[in-house]
Amino acid sequence: MQIDYPHKLGRDEARARLELLSAYLHNRHGIQVTWNGDRAAFKGKYLVVKFSGELTFGDDLVQFRGEDPGMLWRKRAVAYITGKLNRYLDPAVPLEQLPTGA
Repeated sequence: MQIDYPHKLGRDEARARLELLSAYLHNRHGIQVTWNGDRAAFKGKYLVVKFSGELTFGDDLVQFRGEDPGMLWRKRAVAYITGKLNRYLDPAVPLEQLPTGA
């Protein structure tokens, strides 16, 4: 499964927002997130879908690469990840208003 998500944030702000998203996924769903530079490895389960993948970000693009959950769950998984990226990388939403799931 591949998702390319363009953004218009600076690199530092994008990183801060993605770290908040990581905290949300861990606190809310128990998904393990490990950062190494500009990459984050994800491993866990959402609903009944197990997934693992890697998220990388650059100056204007976030890329998610992960295991395909299969035909039955693919649309839902893509919609969930894209929806979270929409929210967390929206420059109109202040950083302080982004949930961490705590």
